[in-house]
Amino acid sequence: MRAVRRSVVALLLCFLTAAFATLARADVAVPPLTGRVVDQTGTLSSDAVARINDKLKAFEARKGSQIAVLIVPTTQPEAIEQFSIRVAEAWKIGRKKVDDGAILLVAKNDRKLRIEVGYGLEGALPDVTAKRIIDEIITPKFKTGDFAGGIEAGVDRMMSVIDGEPLPAPEPQHEWSAPESFDDISGWAIPLFFGTLVLNGFLQAMLGRVVASTLTGGIIGVVAWAFGLVWYIALVAGFAAFVLTMFIDLFNGPMAGGRRRGGMSGGTWSGGGSSWSGGSSSDSGGFSGGGGSFGGGGASGSW
Repeated sequence: MRAVRRSVVALLLCFLTAAFATLARADVAVPPLTGRVVDQTGTLSSDAVARINDKLKAFEARKGSQIAVLIVPTTQPEAIEQFSIRVAEAWKIGRKKVDDGAILLVAKNDRKLRIEVGYGLEGALPDVTAKRIIDEIITPKFKTGDFAGGIEAGVDRMMSVIDGEPLPAPEPQHEWSAPESFDDISGWAIPLFFGTLVLNGFLQAMLGRVVASTLTGGIIGVVAWAFGLVWYIALVAGFAAFVLTMFIDLFNGPMAGGRRRGGMSGGTWSGGGSSWSGGSSSDSGGFSGGGGSFGGGGASGSW
């Protein structure tokens, strides 16, 4: 019996050892693409991130090519080249079929870095040029502890080199902006209208008509302001929501004779499931790759 127990314990120990060894060798997960500069180490200040991001954003708008920066603590147990190509395949920096993307990857604790180059930039940014940017521009600053300066100088040089490559002109960028005048609010009318009806119906069941209408107006106003409407338009939106919900109840009461069926009843909408969803912003957290492809071109270095 003891022999059986010992055998079971030994098997469990072997299993746990193998499991821990597997976990220890697990590849580092590719970080989500949350912006043009992704710093998982806290190395760059917010000012440095904003400055580099603005440069890369302006460069993309002018040239069309995308450049991203990633700083991670380590890529171990993977070599930086293997991890970098995984990042490139996941992020897809650069335009689809143009493949004009590049990634500057820094593994801080490993003291290694790499420039990964998309297919479409291998002529403008060949391996030898990427290596020179690393050795002559970036790593000298890294050796003095100036990581922000090294990354910014490297990005500047990458943009300068890519500028010499004839690439397709960028498409006009249509970025979302919040309405700033009453002429611009028409796109908000439908979501605000249905949001008002749903919210008021929910609150009225618990609080009664007057309190529910008041809270609905206040919430709609705050939400409109939080999503970027200037304060006086948000105030008007909130007041309009209050009046709308009060009007609906006063209108429905005498007309429906206490028996409300279908349509709007008791301040709630009981019609078919209409829904609305807005577009997505493409910057400051909404930045995404354009579908570019990579083939392992680029160069690595250390400091």
